[in-house]
Amino acid sequence: MPKMKRYTIKGILAWNPCERYTEEYLRELMGRRESVSLIEILVADISSEDAVWAACHAMNDRQRRHFACDCAESVLHLANDPRSSEAVRVARLYADGRATDDELAAAWAAARDAARDAARAAAWAAAWAAASAAARAARAAAWDAAWDAARAAAWNAALDAAWDAARAAARDAARDAAWDAARQTLLMLALAGEIE
Repeated sequence: MPKMKRYTIKGILAWNPCERYTEEYLRELMGRRESVSLIEILVADISSEDAVWAACHAMNDRQRRHFACDCAESVLHLANDPRSSEAVRVARLYADGRATDDELAAAWAAARDAARDAARAAAWAAAWAAASAAARAARAAAWDAAWDAARAAAWNAALDAAWDAARAAARDAARDAAWDAARQTLLMLALAGEIE
């Protein structure tokens, strides 16, 4: 097995990490080691987001593009839209120099439209479900007192709350899962010797 590339504190600082990654903090993370491999970075006690950030700085442009495609392919089954699959296929071709800028831009635009369509449908479904549940609860509690006022208030509040909650929950869960999955993908690629 070929020797893995090593990264020094000076090299990592040259990537301009966020302010918490000072020379002192990096020394603490590295212990007595003068340098670390990409695998050591990926298994370090740092956030997945930071590990992926460092790995992306260690990769060349082609590797980064293929990694992005790997991440996208890991969740394509959720998209259920051929525009998304086509965008990943064209992005891989582009990474290898076999697709043009125009082809990549067209595929990206189609995938963006697919994502927007899916997000809109999911948000409406969540909002309607929450609004319906809130309306049912309000009707049971306030039927005798003020059915019309309660329904209107519950409907508006539920729609607002459902939209906010659906967006926040989906964003947070997706972000955390994506960073963890990306970190695991990078670790597998590094262990396989695909990136170093």
